[in-house]
Amino acid sequence: MEISQTRSGEVLVVELKGRLDASTTPAVEQAVIGAIDAGAKWLLLDLTGMDYVSSIGLRVFVLAVKRLKTAGGSARFCGVQEPVQRIFDMAGLSMRLEIFPTQESALLGFPQ
Repeated sequence: MEISQTRSGEVLVVELKGRLDASTTPAVEQAVIGAIDAGAKWLLLDLTGMDYVSSIGLRVFVLAVKRLKTAGGSARFCGVQEPVQRIFDMAGLSMRLEIFPTQESALLGFPQ
């Protein structure tokens, strides 16, 4: 799993590449939740390079969204590939998350 972070204005953009499973989840959780705990309120998770997410990986996304909401912020997702989209659909997350096709479209009007 490759994790990179950049900023676009007030938005922290986290790009994930590879598989999000039991062995890689701790590093992703540390990066994402750590950033939120350090004060990030607007988060864009770019999943363009991610080809798999397990249920434990989904937990990180749900936890991040909840923490951001509590802090008065929010998260958006972009570049969700078909295999990951199917998992989001099965878990019922597709209708609860803000998902955009590209980073550019996700950043438009964000934060609101």
